Amino acid sequence: MTTDFVVGFARHAVEITLLLSAPMLGLGLIVGLAISIFQAVTHIQEMTLTFVPKILAVLLGMLFFLPWMMRLFIDYTSDILTNFPLYVK
Repeated sequence: MTTDFVVGFARHAVEITLLLSAPMLGLGLIVGLAISIFQAVTHIQEMTLTFVPKILAVLLGMLFFLPWMMRLFIDYTSDILTNFPLYVK
């Protein structure tokens, strides 16, 4: 196992983590920004108003992006399981 392999393995793991989390984080950011603008315009400063729309947006995003996320994660896992024994000595 070389240093290049370990660094490449860690880099790929971070890339996959970012790709898997980006859609949900983006949806939460967009909905949170929209609710914040709505609160600023209407002067409604209710703290709990932001949670329910964000939760619903992330849930709907999970339902929409789940097939893509699972395919990405399954491909990554199978890549690890097939290539890892080649480098471990």
